[in-house]
Amino acid sequence: MKNPFNRLASSPSAMGVAALVLLAVLFVAVNLFSMVTFRSAQIDLTQNRLFTLSKGTAHVLADLKEPVTLRFFYSEKLANDYPQIKTYADRARDMLEEIRDRSNGKIILQVIDPAPYSEQEDLAMSLGLKGAPTGDGDVIYFGLVGTNLVDGIEAIPYFSDARAPYLEYDVTRLIQNLARPKKPVLGIVTNLPMDTGSGGLLAAMKGLSQPFMVYEELRQRFAINFLEQDFSRVPSDVDVLMIAHPRDLNARTLYAIDQFVMRGGRVLAFVDPQSEVSFTPGADGKPVSGYSQSSDLGPLLKDWGVGYDTGSVVADRDLAMRVRSNADPRRPTSDYVLWLAVPGANMNRSDIVTADIGTINLGTPGYFTPLAGAKTRFTPLISSSTNAETLPVDAIRKGPRPDELLESFKPTGKSYVLAARISGPLSSAFPDGPPLPPASDSQKPKAQQQTLKQEPKDFIASSRSDANIILVADSDIFDDRFWVHIEGQGPDRTADPFADNARFIMSAIDNLMGSDDLISLRARAPGDRPFTVVDDLQRKADARFLAGQQRLQGQIAAAEKHIADLQTQSDAGGEDRDHEAAIKAETARVRTELLSSRHALREVQRSLRADIDRLGTRVRFVNVALVPLLLAAAALVLAFIHHRRRKARAAGGLK
Repeated sequence: MKNPFNRLASSPSAMGVAALVLLAVLFVAVNLFSMVTFRSAQIDLTQNRLFTLSKGTAHVLADLKEPVTLRFFYSEKLANDYPQIKTYADRARDMLEEIRDRSNGKIILQVIDPAPYSEQEDLAMSLGLKGAPTGDGDVIYFGLVGTNLVDGIEAIPYFSDARAPYLEYDVTRLIQNLARPKKPVLGIVTNLPMDTGSGGLLAAMKGLSQPFMVYEELRQRFAINFLEQDFSRVPSDVDVLMIAHPRDLNARTLYAIDQFVMRGGRVLAFVDPQSEVSFTPGADGKPVSGYSQSSDLGPLLKDWGVGYDTGSVVADRDLAMRVRSNADPRRPTSDYVLWLAVPGANMNRSDIVTADIGTINLGTPGYFTPLAGAKTRFTPLISSSTNAETLPVDAIRKGPRPDELLESFKPTGKSYVLAARISGPLSSAFPDGPPLPPASDSQKPKAQQQTLKQEPKDFIASSRSDANIILVADSDIFDDRFWVHIEGQGPDRTADPFADNARFIMSAIDNLMGSDDLISLRARAPGDRPFTVVDDLQRKADARFLAGQQRLQGQIAAAEKHIADLQTQSDAGGEDRDHEAAIKAETARVRTELLSSRHALREVQRSLRADIDRLGTRVRFVNVALVPLLLAAAALVLAFIHHRRRKARAAGGLK
């Protein structure tokens, strides 16, 4: 009997078919094995490690004392027709599964697909989840509900694309909130309409308020205690005191803040020589009365070893934000040196608060300096570039145009500190004890008068522990327009951050609270990867344009004045034909120069974007043509090498 394998071996075509079949079987087997064995394995090759759990999440999971149940509601069948939702949901589920696997059994994960008109859909609605309607009349649920062993419940109603960069932060914050018996208390002293936003208190009473998005973040994370700007003591339950652009504080209130610090309290303070957000319009469209343009903390800053000039703001050419400022359609935007987009390179990477911060946008900020002889440590957190100068506030309040600021810009070569951490031992700014109560206190109830009399017994002259204070010389960091795009109204608002303003504020408070876990959760690169080369080209082009514009406009003005003078001479010359001919010839020459100058100015305007256009052409060539050409060349080289080797083997066989 003949062996069939001998026949197979003698047929090259049969061998080829068998090899292809075996390769197909092997391919399917390897894929099935990989899906089962390496389902949770991953290699994160992104620059910012976007798909790797942060150390903060690991610490939060390690500190869990009681189980936390997470119910992930996802309409998987309905979402199959929406690739964007499906991709995001797969990423969210992978992250939740990794959190569960690394929690030592403390995280219980339930994945629920709420089919239409099912009990699961009713459960999702009862827990406050929001569905996204489809064009077919169905609703896609994509949210998370967490519960603990008592009555704690936290929810992410819908995983919005706008919050995708903050996915890990939001999930870990939800878990940490459920793991704590109560939220830490954040005391707030502010003159900003933080909780009402545009429209002020009157709009809030009508249910029409739009709180600052930073405040929405704060109240999800902390228990908020607003303090009136006239108090004699910071409540004992306040963990951190945030002072955000207060109006002028009286001596008693400053003393209360001073003693809070002496007792070991932590402070995050935002002062501003020129606050634009303080002019948030009220119900009548005008700024609410009582809001001040500048803020200070009086003797406290000096006692903390900090110099601060309420009469100066920082202008920065390198960090200037581009704003729409010109009617000329050929040059609609220009750099506004008073609004700064401070990149990560200008942050203190050694401090945990600013270690992973991207870009922070500030408006007309002030600056701090360390005072000579201070006992405290002055650590810069955010700084300007060296291509900066300081300008008097009075000149800024006149509303100079961006180009005027650029034309008169004179950098000092110094870098200015826009935010700093103050630490170390402190002595009270009130060495003689509490200030005398104002005369109006004689009219207060007897109980309050008795409290005032007892205060000297509680006086603390030196801090019980090293102070920990973070200062920021700007209040516009809270302004929504500086850091976030908002869609929707009321409770349905969604935020799409384009800067890390809120993240910096939250990180600073978390650090002062003594919890650094959430700080290390990198907001997954909100997509602000600026084209620094293009920005530099734009600034250089602007500089050339402004220099050329000033020179040519000077020539045009001189030519127009010369023509006017010649016209006056012609009128006074009477009937002298020779004189009149000479004047006409001179006028024609000057008009030719005028036309030439105007033509040159237009050429400067046309060349404004020439370098950027050339860069764009090169980038398009690299993306569209160069890479395919390189790949084709590599393929040809490999084919040639393979051909030479095969030819060499054939020649060797003939020998």
